[in-house]
Amino acid sequence: MLAALRKVLRSARRLWWRKLLRLNGVHATALFGGYGDISRDFRADEYVYIGPGCRINPGVCVGRYSMLGPDVQIIGNDHLFDRPGVPVIFSGRPAFRQTLIGKDVWIGAGATVLCGVRIGDGAVVAAGAVVTKDVDSFVVVGGVPARLIRRRFATLSDEVAHSEMLAAPLSSGEYCRPVASYQEV
Repeated sequence: MLAALRKVLRSARRLWWRKLLRLNGVHATALFGGYGDISRDFRADEYVYIGPGCRINPGVCVGRYSMLGPDVQIIGNDHLFDRPGVPVIFSGRPAFRQTLIGKDVWIGAGATVLCGVRIGDGAVVAAGAVVTKDVDSFVVVGGVPARLIRRRFATLSDEVAHSEMLAAPLSSGEYCRPVASYQEV
């Protein structure tokens, strides 16, 4: 009974945020942790989580099962600055570039992703990182600017198995269910 009530309340919360933020391109299973400054053309597939305080500029698409932590920003690419004799404010804007975030991507709290970047399936972006270039699939990046820290999985066969899961029909699960309990040291 309690689980059913929890499910109904979560669905109502999802609908509330999609309507409040006027996000027509966001799947009904997307979950918002709180208010953010999100462009109305934002696109998010199934089971995407958007943390509170996120700032997302136009042209952003996020694949299913991805998570954006609190205060993630997807911004930039909006002023030319290399025109001699012209102040930046009058320099104009570069051509628009879409930002694509793959399936099962985790972007940690406070990370900044510049517009036009592509983040591959299964990638992890560390908290506070600044992503200025494309990120390959199944890697962990961090730092300013973001650099490769390591591969997400230990073996290529693990990556293949995970890719097959991402290509399979949609599956649902329980959000952030603990795998094991913490033990005091």
